[in-house]
Amino acid sequence: MFTGTAVFDVLLPGDSRSLKAKRAYVRPVVAALRRFEISVAEVGELDLHGRSRIAVAVVAVDAGHVGEVLDRCERLVAGRPELELLSVRRRLYGEDD
Repeated sequence: MFTGTAVFDVLLPGDSRSLKAKRAYVRPVVAALRRFEISVAEVGELDLHGRSRIAVAVVAVDAGHVGEVLDRCERLVAGRPELELLSVRRRLYGEDD
């Protein structure tokens, strides 16, 4: 069994000057990521209007599948025209970790 995580640090458009506007950008991304049947949540920069951190976690039998799912998640976030993906931190945990 392998577990993989990824944390996406994203920059939101300049018009997200309120938390309500921020949610309008983050909520659809979180919903789109859920179609991969993973765990996903906004985990950081909760009080900053122009930034967000979105984390995903996946569990699978083999490391290759975990990597594929995390790759798809990263492509989805990077492909959103309204966001700028600043960084991605990925980790893979095996049974021995």
